[in-house]
Parts: sequence; structure tokens; C-alpha cells
Amino acid sequence: MDPESSKKGSWKTILVLAYQSLGVVYGDLSISPLYVYKSTFAEDIHHSETNEEIFGVLSFVFWTLTLLPLFKYVFVVLRADDNGEGGTFALYSLICRHVKVSMLPNKQVADEELSTYKVDSPREVKNGSWVKALLEKHKRLHTALLVLVLLGTCMVIGDGVLTPAISVFSAVSGLELSMSKEHRLYAVVPITCVILVCLFALQHYGTHRVGFLFAPIILTWLLCISSLGLYNIFRWNRHIYQALSPYYMYQFLKKTKQSGWMSLGGILLCITGSEAMFADLGHFSYTAIQIAFSFMVYPALIFAYMGQAAFLSKHHQFNTSYHVGFYASVPEHLRWLVLTLAILASVVGSQAIISGTFSIINQSQSLGCFPRVKVVHTSDKIHGQIYIPEINWILMILCVAVAVGFRNTKHLGNASGLAVMTVMLVTTCLTSLVIVVCWHKPPILAIAFLLFFGSIEALYFSASLVKFLEGAWFPILLALILMTVMYVWHYATIKKYEFDLHNKVSLEWLLALGPSLGIARVPGIGIVYTNLISGIPANFSRFVTNLPAFHRVLVFVCVKSVPVPFVPPAERYLVGRVGPPAHRSYRCIVRYGYRDVHQDVDSFESELVRKLADFIRFEGYKANWIDSRVEESGCGSSDSTGECRLTVIGTVDFSGAPAFEIDETVQPASVSIGFETVDSVNNIIEMEPVGVVERRVRFAVDYDSDTDERLKVDAQVVEELEDLLAAQQAGTAFIVGHSYVKAKQGSSFLKRAALDFGYNFLRRNCRGPDVALKVPPVSLLEVGMVYVV
Repeated sequence: MDPESSKKGSWKTILVLAYQSLGVVYGDLSISPLYVYKSTFAEDIHHSETNEEIFGVLSFVFWTLTLLPLFKYVFVVLRADDNGEGGTFALYSLICRHVKVSMLPNKQVADEELSTYKVDSPREVKNGSWVKALLEKHKRLHTALLVLVLLGTCMVIGDGVLTPAISVFSAVSGLELSMSKEHRLYAVVPITCVILVCLFALQHYGTHRVGFLFAPIILTWLLCISSLGLYNIFRWNRHIYQALSPYYMYQFLKKTKQSGWMSLGGILLCITGSEAMFADLGHFSYTAIQIAFSFMVYPALIFAYMGQAAFLSKHHQFNTSYHVGFYASVPEHLRWLVLTLAILASVVGSQAIISGTFSIINQSQSLGCFPRVKVVHTSDKIHGQIYIPEINWILMILCVAVAVGFRNTKHLGNASGLAVMTVMLVTTCLTSLVIVVCWHKPPILAIAFLLFFGSIEALYFSASLVKFLEGAWFPILLALILMTVMYVWHYATIKKYEFDLHNKVSLEWLLALGPSLGIARVPGIGIVYTNLISGIPANFSRFVTNLPAFHRVLVFVCVKSVPVPFVPPAERYLVGRVGPPAHRSYRCIVRYGYRDVHQDVDSFESELVRKLADFIRFEGYKANWIDSRVEESGCGSSDSTGECRLTVIGTVDFSGAPAFEIDETVQPASVSIGFETVDSVNNIIEMEPVGVVERRVRFAVDYDSDTDERLKVDAQVVEELEDLLAAQQAGTAFIVGHSYVKAKQGSSFLKRAALDFGYNFLRRNCRGPDVALKVPPVSLLEVGMVYVV
């Protein structure tokens, strides 16, 4: 393919992605014209014959849409991606990789060798070193950064409650113009509740069956509101473009004073859903989202708001909120058609934020910041489409309660506006840190970014906060509850890990277990789940103490999260021995990113056995061929616990490399050994760097009988492989700790309340570790443990 046709193909792909992003990313943002003017003119200000209010509001809407979604997100924040992923956790992950502020336990040097773990080399770091040193020095700043991230996460979840309610309520409120005042309350609220219940009840089916309709619905809606806007401009006021001047903002505030400032809480709703551009970045691309917003969404919204303002500038008799709303500017013969389209668009916009809520809760759970919940993958083909049953029903109950409780756009708008602006402020703060510590730009640029956009957002935030008693209390209360739950869970998780670390037993204890002590080895594979990356966990010693037997093949498995969005399958498994080969004990560390999909237990079990077999073959190959070279690079040694170094085992394509190649440079070295294969699929083993000189040893191992013959696998290796196969056929048992956490004597009241009551309440009422790890009940062995921390 020539470069020109390739370029055309790439542009075609980008345009297709831009079109698809309309239904996923811009559903929430595109329906904001339904309620912005209605919320703004609810009580604080009134539409007068001078038109100063409507012109001022239009000017505020225009510049808010231009400065925040367009300038801030499209041109700056979207560039702060984490391997193509966006969102609050992406920014936090990016910062944690460049600055040692992560509070995640069981970190390893080997995690930094992941291909997705992108960090600039030290000699490239010029700016922001003092900021990095300050953050790394003070532990309280680590906690403050985590709390900031949790605050943003909680407000996103709050938005997941409020956005469906205000979107559907505003769409259905178009019925107000066709009903008497007595009937409005009895029609709009029940219809809204029915639509919301149906929306949440269908979540478990997933969106892959109807997702293809989302983009056409939002595209049709954008064309509809822009056409209506242009019609109203030419029909009622062709000079409305003059109101885009910032002068009208000044006149607006000068005339309305405090009431005008308070009305900003309604104006900020025009940017509801802007955060989705960044949060859903991983599903599309930077260019696609840029094109969709700049050339379709932004112009359509501006025309829609200008059209409504043009209509209102000539209709001063409309002072009630429902007459200032969106449907008042719709021609009467089109009202029912637009109403139907608005309800469909509001459902699409609500679906996007609900899916986003599921996604961010799954990320929080992966990073140990949320109680365990059941995650169901609704599509085998489309990555990332998940459904969380308990969260879904909680969201539904809260959504319906909010719609019934508030019953008007004003209070819903106040609540939603505060949640939206809090998320934006968190994003601004985190992006400022990224500019300094990740992009290594001068701190003055980060300060300028923070002051410019932060001051605008702080202005809107203050206008929302002052409406505390008029709806804004709800997201604050919800965030306070969620933050307490998330922080208590994270705190207890860290304390449990520290307890495990201090109470692990030695390798000598494990090796001493045998018939002389009355310990039997039973057929099968015993998979012991632990948070430790080395040593023998205390729950296993407790298991052996109470039941003096364990399996012939023993595997200590640590499923851990690393601060990257995805871990490539070829780099997921770290495998090593625990003790000598005759003991048949292994350690396997399974690494997942915060957006990775965890495997089902059946596929995980077979995959684990396959990786163990590959590791055993590699050990035999190493003994026969390359002992001297491995010892030279430090891979044959073991660490202080007596365990062998872990090996990365994966599968990649192989395309005929030289038979033996050594690259000797002053940089980290690489050794490759390749063999011809039939299917071009090989095992790649990477040894963890040891010692001062960093080296990486890489081997390609094939499954063919010819390869086995060339590797001269001895009888000991064959026997070990046969033992592994026999153990797999005998069955697998999953040994999981069932923990009870208790604060030690002399602990403060807050610590005792958090651990003895808070954490244990959550543990009893949330999913157990067997559900999170997808362990079948028939193969589960739970070991009770009391953690006194």
C-alpha cells in the first residue's frame, strides 16, 4: 500500500471513530440545552425587556464552552493520557510512575520493566525536580493526593446518580407545555421514574446489542438542535451574535449583582459531560475526539444556545421557568417529534455516564480503594463493557429518589453542577502536577494553567456551593459517605498487607514440613492466594497447623495491580520457585492494570498451569545450555528469602531471529536465543535485573518435540512436568484467607471505629475475595485469620 492510500485509510478510521464517539462521549454534553436556561432563570434572575439578562447568560455560556471544554480539555488535558487512557485514575497513575507517591502495597522493581510503564530517564528530567522531591518527602502529601483522587472519583459516581435524573426529567418536561398546571406534577415525575427504572433494569444485557444506535441518535439530535437554533436566529434575532462579546458578561453582573453570581450555578450546566471526553479517551483516540467536538458538537451547541437566546429576546412575556426552557423555542408542530428525540438522546447520555460509573468503580476496586463487588463482562468481543449488579441497583434507587425528591430542574441542576465542577477542579489540579513532574515543563506554566482555569472553575464552584440548601447538599453528602467507605477500605487493605509482611513465615519452615512432622502431601494443585510477593503467608501456616496436609504441587499466587492501564499478556506472569525443584512449590505473581479484565477461573487455572510448564522447561533448558551466561548476568542467584528470582513468561510472535545473539553494551544488555517454529508462537522469558549492572536475559522456547530434543530436557524435568499434569488432573483447590480485622489495644477512637466497625461491616456485607477472584465454591478452602493491626 502506497503512503497516500495509507494516509487516506488512517483518516477514514479517525473519522469513523469521531462519528462513533458522538454516542459514547458526547451524549451527556449534547443534551445540556434542555435545562441550562431553565435552571439559570429558575429564581435568581428574571428575563426582562432590556434583554441584558439573556444576552449576559448567552455570553457566559459561549465563553464557558470555549474556555473549558475546547481550550482546557481538547488542547491540554487530552494530551495527559496514560498509554492512551484518560480519567482521574489515569492522571494519578501517571503521577505515581514519575513520583514515588503511590500508596499501593507490594510494589516491585520488575513492574518498572513493563512496556506500558513509560517514564523519562533521569537525565531528561530538568524541570520540576523540587516539586518531585517535595511530594516524595512528605507522606501527608501522598495521603492528600489520594484523597483528592478519591474526591474526584466520588463526584463522578455522584454524577452517575444525578445526570440520568436531570437528563430524563428535562426531556420529559416538554410535556409541561401541553398540560395544565395541576397535571404537570402527576405526569412528568412518574414518566421520568418509569424511564429510569427501565434504563437500569436493562443494564445487565449490556450495550453491545443497541450500541450501534447511539451515534445516529446523538448525531440526529445535534443536527436537530443546531437546525432549530439557526431557524430561531434567522426568524427572531439575526444580530444575536453580538451577545457573544464579553462586554455582556460585565453588563450582566453589573445589573444582577449577587443574584447574577448565584445564577452561574445554572450556567455551568452547559459543560456537563465535558469530563467524558477525557474519561473515554481510551475507547477512541485523541484526534477523533478533537474532530468530533471541534467540528460537530461545539458548533451545534453554540447554535442551539444562540437560537434559544434569539427566541427569548423577542418573547419577554415568558417569565416562568417552563416557558424559558428549551421546548418554548421549538415550533409547535415539531414539538412532539423533538420531545421523542430528546428522550432518546437523554437515555443515550444517561447510559454513557452509567457505564462510566461502572468503569471507575472497577478501577477503584483494582487499586484497593473500593469494597469488593461482582463485575460481570457483558460482551466477549468489546473490551471494557462491564456491569456491576449491586452498584446498578443502588444507582437506580438513588436516581429515582432524587427525581421524586427534588421534582424540579432547579434543585437537580444545583446538585449536578456542584458534582461536575468538583470533578473539573480535581482534573485541573492533577493536570498541573502532570505538567511539572511528567512533562517536565517549567513550574510557572503549571501555575498559570492552575490559576487561569482553576479560577474560572472556582467561580462556578462557589456559585454552586452557595446553593447548599437548594440541592447542592446531595452530592456533598454522597461524596462524604463514599469517601469514608473508600478511605476506610484502602486504609484497612494497607494495614492487612503490613500485618502479612511482618508475620510471614520463613522458607525453612515450609521445607521442614514433611512426614516426620506428620504432614502429608495430597494429590492435586493447591493455589494459595496472598498479597505477598515473597515469603510464606501466615494464612498458609495456619492452614497447615489446623489441617496437617497440603497439595503435591503448591503455587503461591499474588494477584496485584500496577499503576498502568493495561499489562500486556506477554508480561503478565512472573513465575519462580519456592525451595528446591523436588519440593514442587512455586510462586506466581499475576499483574493487572487498572483497566484490565480479570480472567475467569477456568481460563486462569489452565493458563497458570501452562505458564508453570513453560517455566519448568526453561529451567531445564537453562541447566543444559546457558548456566554460565545466566550466572554472569546474575539471574541464577536467589534473594535473601531463599527464593529464586522470578521470571516473566509470556507469548509473542516469533519471526526467525538469529540462533544466538548477545548484545554487549554499556546499557542494559539483552541475550536472545531463537528457534524455527511451525506456528511462529514462542515463549519469551525475561529475567529480572539483579545487581548494579542491569541486564535482561531473553529466551525463546518452543513446544515442538524437535525443540525438546534440542533442549535435551533431562529426566528430572520430564518427571516434574508429569507431576504437574497429574496434579492438574487430580483437581485444584483454591486456598483463600477469610480475614477479620481488629484494632490493637491502645489504638485511637478513629482507628477502632474505622477497623472494628467500618471495615468489618463492609467486609460482611460486600462480596468475599472468592467472588472477586472468581473462585468456584466447590474448589474453595477458606482460612480464617484475625488481623490485629
